[in-house]
Amino acid sequence: MPLTVRQFPCLSDNYGFLVRDEATGKTACIDTPEASVILKELEVLGWSLDLILNTHWHADHAGGNAEIKAATGATVIGPSEVERLSPLDRKVTHGDVVELGETRLQVIDTGGHTLGHITYFDPADQIAFVGDTLFALGCGRLFEGTPEQMWASLSRLAALPDETAVYCAHEYTASNARFALSVDDGPALKARAAEVFAARERGEPTVPTTIAREKATNPFLLAGDAKRFAEVRAAKDNFKG
Repeated sequence: MPLTVRQFPCLSDNYGFLVRDEATGKTACIDTPEASVILKELEVLGWSLDLILNTHWHADHAGGNAEIKAATGATVIGPSEVERLSPLDRKVTHGDVVELGETRLQVIDTGGHTLGHITYFDPADQIAFVGDTLFALGCGRLFEGTPEQMWASLSRLAALPDETAVYCAHEYTASNARFALSVDDGPALKARAAEVFAARERGEPTVPTTIAREKATNPFLLAGDAKRFAEVRAAKDNFKG
């Protein structure tokens, strides 16, 4: 049976994700950007929470761990770096598997935004929760890692099946599109950017995206190598558009 994903806004531009294994009813939240909103969503859905799955240690991803664990008794799982902010019940790293009922989530090293950042990938349903590594038409800032590390991480994600649904943690797509148009004015990107701007005007989310869409139009995945990636990332960091 499939994995159900419930997506909802948190904070100013984060998304919260509750994921439920339909075979067993086991439920996890991906990161904890805003505890009160996540707990309210659980109440509305009538779901209990079994796991908290952190992608990295930043406060808008792990800051709600303590409150949600206290309210639900959920097991907290994540990379060891999360202990800079919050205790973990289980540490995971690249190659590990997290079981949510009958759903097996593979842990992928996607460091760069932070050194220990990870992605959770459900190969059976072709769903990836990528935190702040990959965004629709963008990627995360390099707060801790190197361009080489981030390029390797993005390459791992690009190697996932094209149909993979990519759940990014922020709604940054309109600003990412404006930057992307400064790098590439080709018809494919122009068409996608127009869709993004129209969706945001209607108040609609642009997440999830897919690996195929990002490989076709994301300037960071199209960089080709770590050197060019570093140049594009530096340009984005200084972009004022």
